[in-house]
Amino acid sequence: MRKKVDVVCITLTSPIMIGIYEEQKLIEVIESEEKSSDILPEIFEDILQKYDLNALFYVNGPGSFMAIKVAYIFLKSLSVLKDIPLFARDAFYFNNNEPIKAIGKLFFVKMQDDIKTEKLETVPVASFKLPDLLEYKDFSKETAPLYKIAAV
Repeated sequence: MRKKVDVVCITLTSPIMIGIYEEQKLIEVIESEEKSSDILPEIFEDILQKYDLNALFYVNGPGSFMAIKVAYIFLKSLSVLKDIPLFARDAFYFNNNEPIKAIGKLFFVKMQDDIKTEKLETVPVASFKLPDLLEYKDFSKETAPLYKIAAV
């Protein structure tokens, strides 16, 4: 019998990170420097051959519009086609609430529950990390992308 797992996807920056969780514990990390649009189908083909999926989790923004769109469309389609629940969380959960690059010198910042853009002179490097323990209560069934600034 194959393991039943949850999958967490962080696709906002390179490398993209995919975490495989069994009984809420991180058991495998997949990283790739390739574009999410190219590599997500390949990664999930392997995952689906190896595991039974319980639920999908993803970072719905803010960050790269294209990365958010690609992840959302891919994971939402997989969710519907395979009848797997999809959950989301903002990117600040995975980077210790550090500023996230928006455009130019603008960065997304989070204060309490409010996400805004702010001009920063020094350029912080957002570093994302998969949690060792997956806390379902920290994720939402509201999975629409969080763009937070108008698309150009």
